Amino acid sequence: MTETDLITVPGGKLFIQVRGSGPALVLTGSPMGARFFEPLAEAMAGDHTVVTHDPRGIGASTLDDPDQDSTPDLRADDLAAVLDAVGAGTADVFGSSGGAVTGLALVTRHPRRVRTLVAHEPPVLDLLPDAAARHATTDEIIRTFHAHGAGPAFGLFMRTAGYDLADMPDMPPPSEQDIKDNERFFAYELRGTTTYVPDIAALTAGPARIVVGIGAGSGGLLTHRTSAALAERLGVPMTEFPGDHGGFIPLAAAFAERLRQVID
Repeated sequence: MTETDLITVPGGKLFIQVRGSGPALVLTGSPMGARFFEPLAEAMAGDHTVVTHDPRGIGASTLDDPDQDSTPDLRADDLAAVLDAVGAGTADVFGSSGGAVTGLALVTRHPRRVRTLVAHEPPVLDLLPDAAARHATTDEIIRTFHAHGAGPAFGLFMRTAGYDLADMPDMPPPSEQDIKDNERFFAYELRGTTTYVPDIAALTAGPARIVVGIGAGSGGLLTHRTSAALAERLGVPMTEFPGDHGGFIPLAAAFAERLRQVID
C-alpha cells in the first residue's frame, strides 16, 4: 500500500509517497515528480521503504511564493525534511538528472543523512571545458521560453541535450499539469540546476558513498559528458544502468535489479 502525505517545509508544502518496507530509499528528480518514479518505486518496494515526492513547486507540491527559484540547495534541505517526516535518519538516494544534482547538494549539506547516493546523469555543466558556451545555450533556452512558450523551449532543450527529435516516439499531448511543470522548470529551475558547482572536497570527505550512474544508451547525450567529468573529479568509475537518461521508466524491473546491486 502506498501512503501519501503533504509535509510543510520552509516556503511551501511537499507531496510525498511512501511504499514498501526495509531500508529507506529516496527516488528524486528535477523537475520529474513522484509519478515518473512509480514503476521503479514499485519494483524496489519489496525490500525497501521507497520514498518519492514532487519537488517544490512541481505537481502537488506548493510554494508560498510561486516566483521563488528552485535551487539544488533548497531541494536538498527539502529532502532532509522528507527523511525527518518518514522517520529515516539515513537513506540511500537515487537522483536522476536534476535530481542527481539535488543529491549532490544533499550529501554536501547533510552528509550524514545519505548512505549511498546514485547520481544518475547529473547536468553539472560547470565541470565541462566548454561550460561558458553551455551556459549560454541554457540562457537561450530560457529566452526562448519567455518569448515563445514551453513547447519551443522544450524542443531546443532536447536538441541541446543530444536527442534526435526525429527518432523519438510520438508522445501523448501534455496534460495541464505537465504544462505547468514545464513552465516552472524553464522559468525557475533550469538555470539553478545547471549552474550548480559540486563541492568535490566536501563530497569526497564525507561518509556517503557516491556512485555516478550512466545509461547504457546515453553515449550521445550531454549528460554522458557531465557524468564522466564528475566521476573523474570524484575518482570513481561510472556505473552503467539499463536504458538511457530515463531508463528507469520503461525498464523499471531491470533498472531495479541493477540499483539493488549498487546500493546493497
